[in-house]
Amino acid sequence: MLIIGIDPGLTGGIAGLWGREILAVTDMPVSAKLYGKGDEVNCAELASILMDMRVAGKPVRVILEQVGSMPGQGVASMFSFGDSNGAVRGVCGTLQYPVDRATPQEWKKRAGILLKGKDAARTLAINRHPEISGMLSRKLDIGRADAICIAEFGTN
Repeated sequence: MLIIGIDPGLTGGIAGLWGREILAVTDMPVSAKLYGKGDEVNCAELASILMDMRVAGKPVRVILEQVGSMPGQGVASMFSFGDSNGAVRGVCGTLQYPVDRATPQEWKKRAGILLKGKDAARTLAINRHPEISGMLSRKLDIGRADAICIAEFGTN
């Protein structure tokens, strides 16, 4: 079964695993809004990425990180995050990919990084998958690493 892990934020990532093998890792596709300020998920590109990961005739399961508001976050940033989350859910629904959700606490606990720093997922993903360490070399690659760990949560 293809497991796709998604960190749905604008700086998030997408990872596809077949068993324990990583098929693809990429950043969340974003585009500038047609009207107004800021960025948003590029739904057409997201759909293309998700369809390209699919192995013909094989089942797909999406694990989407489920997060809520956090203390100190502004209203605009939370609205943007909710918009991104809804866009991902809409694309998955259109493609008829079943979506399960995992809170950060759930997947981080299973990965053994629950109370560790922000960079713990990136370090873990590099250690488990050294063949893609170049794709996780920057601090900005945390969204990709989170997506890998979220997908791995779905394999257990």
